[in-house]
Amino acid sequence: MAGGEAGGGGVAARAAQKLFSLSGLFAVYKPKGPTSAAVLNLLKERLLAEAGVQTNGNKRKNQVLKIGHGGTLDSAATGVLVVGIGKGTKLLKTILAGSKKYTAIGLLGKATDTLDATGKVTEEKPYDQVTKRDLENVLQKFTGDIMQVPPLYSALKKDGERLSTLVKRGEAVEAKPARPVRVYSLSLQQFQPPLFTLDVECGGGFYVRSLVSDIGKELSTCASMQELTRTKHGPFTLEEHALHEDKWTIDEIARSLEHCMSLLPGEPSHKKFKTEHPEETAVSCE
Repeated sequence: MAGGEAGGGGVAARAAQKLFSLSGLFAVYKPKGPTSAAVLNLLKERLLAEAGVQTNGNKRKNQVLKIGHGGTLDSAATGVLVVGIGKGTKLLKTILAGSKKYTAIGLLGKATDTLDATGKVTEEKPYDQVTKRDLENVLQKFTGDIMQVPPLYSALKKDGERLSTLVKRGEAVEAKPARPVRVYSLSLQQFQPPLFTLDVECGGGFYVRSLVSDIGKELSTCASMQELTRTKHGPFTLEEHALHEDKWTIDEIARSLEHCMSLLPGEPSHKKFKTEHPEETAVSCE
């Protein structure tokens, strides 16, 4: 019996050793519902449990595994969430400034306070006049280097607190000034009024919610985002690289790290297209 226990302990020790030797960037799939932080916490719990590391609510012990994510996805959004583990956490700032691809579904005729389906409707306008050609023509205005006002409900901070937290508390919050962002490509995939589907590739600090809202205004109506999926972040794609929850094991992540890290050297220089904003070193936006 004692030998069996020692053998089991040896397996756990090897698992722990392997876990704490992991280093680099990989991607997981974020489902609809939980926050990006909650997804990261669940991932961390799974890995520590597999390695037999007892946390027992001891936060200090929980800190031993260095892990972080490279860009917040809203609770209602799904898709690629880039994760840094070990020394890989230092690469997250670089990945923040990298390009991201999204598929977004917008709804014409309704505006909300959060600019997406989770908020309260603040305005309704007719949209029958909007044609597919109108929409395609408007998209050209939002391609390239543009100015964008970030939404109030966002992860941006004022005096150390998220704007969204201040707004929910009922505090008066001024909109952040418009700032330069980059849209590499923008195309209309489907148009079934009142719904329209966009594919967007953008740089750091860009909000797809703001884009959908601005498109509505440009079309003399209003619009809000209904669904958002991040399909690519840096070199990591949803189809090829994002590990679903059933693959959140030490061995699967070790394999994924090997594959994902081999993709990084081929990335174009981030400095060349850097549009990262200083207050976003810990989060990215959608």
